[in-house]
Amino acid sequence: MAVDDLDQSILAQLAQDARMSVAMLARRLKVARSTVQARLERLESSGAIAGYTLRLGETARLSLIRTTVLLVIEPRSLPGILARLRTMPQVERIHTTSGRVDLLLQLGTSSTAQLDDILDRIGGIEGVRSSESLIHLSTKLDRAV
Repeated sequence: MAVDDLDQSILAQLAQDARMSVAMLARRLKVARSTVQARLERLESSGAIAGYTLRLGETARLSLIRTTVLLVIEPRSLPGILARLRTMPQVERIHTTSGRVDLLLQLGTSSTAQLDDILDRIGGIEGVRSSESLIHLSTKLDRAV
């Protein structure tokens, strides 16, 4: 699906505020409400918009212990491992990688006890060969939207 300038504008507005109403989008972009509604339906059905989510503010993020976990896994075990990781709400992101590790996970936990528990659960997943955990101490730059 080709994404034109109007689609890009809609996506940019929603990236800033996913709760923005169709009417507000239409006013900001100076197009008809029905045009925005049709574009949203097309963007959703094509997969350009995968969903709408909540982005935590700085106050809520500061209360979480952030950790990056590097996993080395057994060959052909990725689907099963992903299925288990997706059930763990503390796992915020999963990336495949090239190099010495296979997966990079980002975790957010409310305590060191919860972190310890989730790391034990991840390490116990069938097909996980090894893991390395890196606890984030401070953020020096964050360009994420």
